Amino acid sequence: MAQVVTYTIMGAEHEAERGTSLLAELRRHGYEVPSLCFNENLSPYGACRLCLVEVKKGRRQKLTTSCNYPVQDGIEVFLDTERVQRNRRMVLELLLAQAPKAPRELRALADRYGVTDIRFPLNGDEECILCGLCSRTCRELVGVNALTFSGRGDRKHMGTPYAEGSEVCILCGACVHVCPVSCIDLSESGGNRRIRRWDRELPMLVDEFGVPTMTTAQAEYMARRTGMPVETFGTLPAQRRSEK
Repeated sequence: MAQVVTYTIMGAEHEAERGTSLLAELRRHGYEVPSLCFNENLSPYGACRLCLVEVKKGRRQKLTTSCNYPVQDGIEVFLDTERVQRNRRMVLELLLAQAPKAPRELRALADRYGVTDIRFPLNGDEECILCGLCSRTCRELVGVNALTFSGRGDRKHMGTPYAEGSEVCILCGACVHVCPVSCIDLSESGGNRRIRRWDRELPMLVDEFGVPTMTTAQAEYMARRTGMPVETFGTLPAQRRSEK
């Protein structure tokens, strides 16, 4: 059985299973802690650094990301301290420099913490904040592993291996759904689905009413995973259906 531990948040005592994500616990108890890279269905990564809190354990008090910090017995958690807010503002500056074209989600946080000037070089017209959610979703939930980080330092980026159209990507759209800044474009036209960022385009299946449902690759993948006939997941590619 999981061990239950006792800890405090801003002086209030709480209980949780040992090892639970501290951020998940904070949100469970109604505390507001910003984050752009956390999803309870995925392994924590600590990429965006926005979920900073201060944790006191024994005599030591330190600044840490809460998403990948496991709840432990006797710890004291402090939110929105001056130290936390100062570092969070710095993190927001760095994220805005990395993704100058990031949409309202990131800019709303910057406004909330009073970040008006960016002191770092801007990364062109980039929108991606390198949170890694798309890659972890593809690997851990979908099971395809079509996306990965490449490069280091200011050349680090998310994409397909060797920046070429991935032959394993099934264009399921899961990466589009989890992206916290909506920087992954998905379009459907002419019976095909396309994600420009991954340089991938595939034909769609349509249901009995002619409505596109999923790509042929996704249907084939799901058939392999479930052992069910591929016909279970759709009918014919839209182009072939129109020819009949």
